[in-house]
Amino acid sequence: MIIAVMIRRKDTTIICVAGIMTIGLLATETLSGSVAGVFSSFIYATKELLSTIFIISIIVAMSRVLIRTGINEVMVTPVTRFIRSPQVAYWGIGLIMMVVSLFFWPSPAVALVGAVLLPVAVRVGLPPIGAAIAMNLFGHGIALSGDYIIQAAPKLTADAAGLPVTSVMTASIPLVIVMGTVSTLTAFWMLRKEMKFGSAVPFPNAAAADATGMEPPSLSGPISDPLPGDLPVEHSAMSPRLQKVFALLIPLLFAVDVILMFVLKLQGSDATALIGGTAVVILIAVALAAHRYTGSEETTSYLIEGFQFGFKVFGPVIPIAAFFYLGDAAITELFHNPLPEGSHGIVNDLGVALAGLVP
Repeated sequence: MIIAVMIRRKDTTIICVAGIMTIGLLATETLSGSVAGVFSSFIYATKELLSTIFIISIIVAMSRVLIRTGINEVMVTPVTRFIRSPQVAYWGIGLIMMVVSLFFWPSPAVALVGAVLLPVAVRVGLPPIGAAIAMNLFGHGIALSGDYIIQAAPKLTADAAGLPVTSVMTASIPLVIVMGTVSTLTAFWMLRKEMKFGSAVPFPNAAAADATGMEPPSLSGPISDPLPGDLPVEHSAMSPRLQKVFALLIPLLFAVDVILMFVLKLQGSDATALIGGTAVVILIAVALAAHRYTGSEETTSYLIEGFQFGFKVFGPVIPIAAFFYLGDAAITELFHNPLPEGSHGIVNDLGVALAGLVP
């Protein structure tokens, strides 16, 4: 039923709630237990997802202050001088997006990278759709599929399967490599083909701009934050010198985090906590430097924006996660172990049974 709903491109929240109630009714044999199980499963799923929600919220809050102070431009601008052709723009934007997404997650990375690199890509002849393809395949595709730095995405899979995060991350490496290689090369080949035959327009009125010797209209202007629910924002006051200091310091701090992960062997929630704590420190430092006397209030405002974004994104996820967690340990905790002796959970039992049918 869920597959049918997904094929019709409808949200699955109601289906998941119906599934939770059905499992609750079978487990407790009471309507009250079934209804109460919906709320209890939501609480369980939220507790399991809380670290992921928090890290995304904090990273988004930090990205907001970097955008509004112009630090993101200073961080990315030096790379733009190497982008001189559509081919370099595609692969350059993609690789930069992948690296930034590993530390900031893809949604904030779009705001940090896109506002600066999109006008450069258009200027050298890459269609805006080409930049969008590169950013999504390398960001939401490769970086988020692996998520080897923040480790929030593999933690969801690991928790649902009852496995350590390291085993999930290790097993995903060949999948991410194959997926990334095939998708990015195929997209690049199709994009070149469309550009060759003129079906991918570089930019509206691009031909007229070339004829007059003028550049396409700039997309940078006041930096616009494409995260949901925002209007374009102006830069907060910060001197160019201070912008450069933070632009150097922020990547250095995250590089130190990566080194510490390897040296101290931090994985899973420990690695996430290190990245999250670093992001909070950066947020506070930049907010105080940019807003000075109102830095405390502005820090709170950035955190509120980040958490609004985090819970807005995970609002639809919690009912789905609640349903699927009932396939593992949640059913034992919420409904007092209604499974027969020797069972390892509904999903795990189904997996073993289906595996026995495969030659």
